[in-house]
Amino acid sequence: MLWPPAVCALALVVLPVVGLLARSDLSRFPGLIASPSSLNALKLSLVTAGLSTVACVLFGVPLAVVLARSRARGIRVLRAVVLLPLVLPPVVGGLALLYLLGRKGFLGILVTALTGEQVPFTTAAVVIAQTFVAMPFLVVSLEGALRGAGDRYERVASTLGAKPWTVFRRVTLPLLMPALGSGIVLSFARALGEFGATITFAGSLEGVTRTLPLEVYTQAEVDVDSAVALALLLILVAVAVIALARPRALEGVRS
Repeated sequence: MLWPPAVCALALVVLPVVGLLARSDLSRFPGLIASPSSLNALKLSLVTAGLSTVACVLFGVPLAVVLARSRARGIRVLRAVVLLPLVLPPVVGGLALLYLLGRKGFLGILVTALTGEQVPFTTAAVVIAQTFVAMPFLVVSLEGALRGAGDRYERVASTLGAKPWTVFRRVTLPLLMPALGSGIVLSFARALGEFGATITFAGSLEGVTRTLPLEVYTQAEVDVDSAVALALLLILVAVAVIALARPRALEGVRS
């Protein structure tokens, strides 16, 4: 009974990729993706997605623990704010970042005064935009895992005299590891495909802010064959990341 809707769902995901394959000239694929601009865009995408994923882990793990364990009033409102990037159009997020860290943004003015540098239209802006849109995926994964596991083990450790940092390091983190793996993969994949916030906040400067999705958009206006080849490359990279980096625990396999 479940097969017909499952097949329809699978077709909705797979058939557009098949359409790209049907449109592409696979014999020209290596040459189309080997241009200097394409390779620069791929390298920039991998580097910035990696950096943004590290930022997601550094800031998202503590945030997820606070959201899952805190009983403070207003925590639901805070959770809704944290998850806003999941529902906001990326271009809106890019505008928000621009008016926060731009020349006239209140944080942008402070950064410029302290460093003499501007954040927008730099590689750092790409990392910030990717982190903004990707971190909620990590937070959702970790918060759900913590709520599902409960806090009984942490309470037992506390009653035995363990300090809060010891409880976090020896009890909470091990509980998070399977969900942390999936959250990292999702965050990296989301950062890799980010477009709207990046082009709004960081622009599309070759070798500086033009990631692979932006290169696809740029090539689509001048060379459709190249754009299709780069789109397929982006799909291949994303599939490889998810298939190779996804934890075995997500497959239901236990060592």
